[in-house]
Amino acid sequence: MTEIEITADLVRELLREQHPDLAGLPVREVDGGWGNQMWRLGDELAVRMQRMDPTPELQFNERRWLPVLAPRLPLPVPTPVRSGEPSARFPKHWTVMTWVPGDPLDCSSISRGDHSADSLAGFLRALHVEAPADAPVSRDRGGHPKECTDGFDRFFHAVVPAGLAGDVRAVWDDAVAAPEWEGPPRWVHGDLHPANVVVSDGTLSGVIDFGDMFAGDPAWDLAAAWVILPAGAASRLFAAYGDTDAGTIRRARGLAALKSLFLMLMGRNGELGLPGGKPAWGPAGRAALDRVLRG
Repeated sequence: MTEIEITADLVRELLREQHPDLAGLPVREVDGGWGNQMWRLGDELAVRMQRMDPTPELQFNERRWLPVLAPRLPLPVPTPVRSGEPSARFPKHWTVMTWVPGDPLDCSSISRGDHSADSLAGFLRALHVEAPADAPVSRDRGGHPKECTDGFDRFFHAVVPAGLAGDVRAVWDDAVAAPEWEGPPRWVHGDLHPANVVVSDGTLSGVIDFGDMFAGDPAWDLAAAWVILPAGAASRLFAAYGDTDAGTIRRARGLAALKSLFLMLMGRNGELGLPGGKPAWGPAGRAALDRVLRG
């Protein structure tokens, strides 16, 4: 994966070439982004530039499925409005999307926990419908936690805090022992963590970055009860969401531990200046892990 330097001038040149009617809008960089770099385009749009993602498949998924899903979702989500094709100036794909206003949670906080739990539950209920046969299937997400033991072990040995190893391992082992999802594959966002939701007025106000969406076990999204919501809000989310059983909650809690450790690892990588590292993700991951262990 080779990272390509993306500048405001490059974005403007690409717009002039492929979407000249948008080229006059102001372009400004947005902090964040890992596989893709985001640029604001005027007040209502953004340009999503493929950066470290090795293939354009994730952008293609968004282009294909977000226009289908967005109308049924009760929170704002980015919707593709134009497609950018590879060219001599930029040999990768890019997409013009609607902009979802708000502050990313990894740079903000939720003060209205009950409201956010209810909003997230409503969003997930609307999203978690049976997916069509041609929905994308993830290569490394969406299945039972037992299929992710290698990744968990890698994150665990890299960043698990001293003194918590036994408790974290117990949560994971319980998820691995939980029953499998027996329902039909459902639409799943797949990558709900603090950098992929936005907050306004202390509450959850939007969900972004659907590149990892897939058909699978909804427990992957329900892990957000601990990864995104503040302490004490998980039970309210599950009550408002409704359609869960003990096995799903056990899988979700284990997956929340997995995601928390991943955030902590990305945070450490950011502190070390490694490619793709995100310093703000470390504290967010540690706070999420504490919530997981409190149950």
